[in-house]
Amino acid sequence: MSIKDLGLKCGIEIHQQLDGKKLFCDCPTVIRDDQPHFTVQRKLRASAGESGEMDVAALQEQLRDRTFIYEGYKDTTCLVETDSEPPHELNQAALYTALQFCKTIKADISPIVQVMRKTVVDGSNTSGFQRTALVARNGLVETSEGKVSIANVSLEEDSCKIISDKAEEKVYRLDRLGVPLIEIGTNPDIKSPEQCQETARKIGMLLRSLPGVKRGLGTIRQDVNVSIKGGTRIEIKGAQDLRQLPLLVELEAKRQFELLRLKKELKWKLEKLNIIDISSVFERSDSKIIKNTFEKNGKILALKLKSFAGLLGRELQPGYRLGTEFSGRAKIKAGVGGIFHSDELPKYGITEEDVTAIRRVLKCSGDDGFVLVADEEKKARLALEAVHERAGELFMGVPPEVRKANADGTTSYLRPMPGAARMYPETDVPLIVPEKDVKIPELLEEKISRYQQKLGLSSDLATFIAKSDQVMLFEELVKRYPKQKAAFIAETLTSTPLEIKRKYGLDSDTLTEENFKDLFKYLEDGKIHKDIVLDVLIDMVKGTFDLKRYDQLGTEDIHAVIKKIIEQNPGAPFGALMGKCMKELAGKASGEFISAELKKLL
Repeated sequence: MSIKDLGLKCGIEIHQQLDGKKLFCDCPTVIRDDQPHFTVQRKLRASAGESGEMDVAALQEQLRDRTFIYEGYKDTTCLVETDSEPPHELNQAALYTALQFCKTIKADISPIVQVMRKTVVDGSNTSGFQRTALVARNGLVETSEGKVSIANVSLEEDSCKIISDKAEEKVYRLDRLGVPLIEIGTNPDIKSPEQCQETARKIGMLLRSLPGVKRGLGTIRQDVNVSIKGGTRIEIKGAQDLRQLPLLVELEAKRQFELLRLKKELKWKLEKLNIIDISSVFERSDSKIIKNTFEKNGKILALKLKSFAGLLGRELQPGYRLGTEFSGRAKIKAGVGGIFHSDELPKYGITEEDVTAIRRVLKCSGDDGFVLVADEEKKARLALEAVHERAGELFMGVPPEVRKANADGTTSYLRPMPGAARMYPETDVPLIVPEKDVKIPELLEEKISRYQQKLGLSSDLATFIAKSDQVMLFEELVKRYPKQKAAFIAETLTSTPLEIKRKYGLDSDTLTEENFKDLFKYLEDGKIHKDIVLDVLIDMVKGTFDLKRYDQLGTEDIHAVIKKIIEQNPGAPFGALMGKCMKELAGKASGEFISAELKKLL
């Protein structure tokens, strides 16, 4: 069936990081990779809300009984991030940037901005909630397949960065927590995988038009909401690559289609949960997994699934089967490494004789399936309870849930869809009246067009520099040094650092704005010439730059040196002469310039 026949509905949520300071404190928004200065250790416990009920996602996380460790820095994280101090006043610069975006999409800005708390249960916020504020509603973007309406634009704080994730322990870093985010959520107006990608690209272009946004890898993230006729809204988290969006949408639509088709086939009722200890079957097993389990005093527990033979191996997505779906639920809810199911056995050291014995103990008929878990008893029991729960949901169709985007375009289970009542007011932050005099910046498409028409840049170079994190520096250098060609400035800021990294294996990311400003000032003052810009930047990366090395020689002086070398080495081949010239004129002229002049004199 085509996507159109399936009745696809799709919406996206885009999260864009902002530059400057964090949303509720004065800490910088730098993301660090060096060793942290301190750690904080916590557990998460669910509590009843105003309704007297516990959030299902929070309760699931508590049952996993994991420890959360938070790593921080004394100079770039503070007590707000560790939830040891109330939030400070909301970052007004971040709010202004959000308002600029709202103006570009003609959204209705709220007369009052109220900061809310949104319950978050995966440990990614030390407080157990995320602070978020609705700024506007009812915006619009145009695509080639029609209009896509924007349901809401919010300003919120980013979550912690994951460092490691194990069954018993999850480690986060506090440097990203509190970084301002603009969150844009569309209505489910998207009708094709390609339109989803186009919408994300359009919104991304508008966001990158704003002077206050962060640029570079990881600064913008997409979540995708997908459903088909008869299915349920599924939220897919972490779709980082725009190129992957169409495949994600298509494969999620396929997964829901297969689950709905499976629902029609299930004409029987799921039996009550009955977990059986079958450890005795494997007393003499040679399976490494089984042996390791016994060495750790674990057990082998099993669950019979009536009439499931052949279904557990059914493919829902490429390389992703119903058994994989069950395994994903067991991994998240119980922290086990995985499950065994009857459609994949014998395998993993489990023999045909073992399978026959298992079926006998479980009293399986020919069309019955089963699932095994090898782990400590408590975890194995939780895992099989999760499998039974997921098997029961098959009879209802597609369960609402949050899933993670995988690199191959498939998805895996993360957590239940949180309830609608997980938001409540943040009483530590006062109400805000947003500024009305907001100026819309030059849009990215307009900027690219101006670079081409007024500065003479090619289409590719204009697009490259406009989207790069060097665009503000480019604008400044073009104005300050009109004698330098704009294309040369753009190439120096973008292509030259890439050349240094790829060709010379040096970390050109260490080049600062001040390095480039100094470089163009030296060019303007005639202290260096254009031909040796690459050499100067390499020295700056190495930390060996010394302007005295680059005292410029005039062309006549260079000719004199080259002529002298030719006279002293009559009949020497070009390569030998070139080597002597390079040694003599090191730092005085580029190799390209020396080579050209040597050829002329020869």
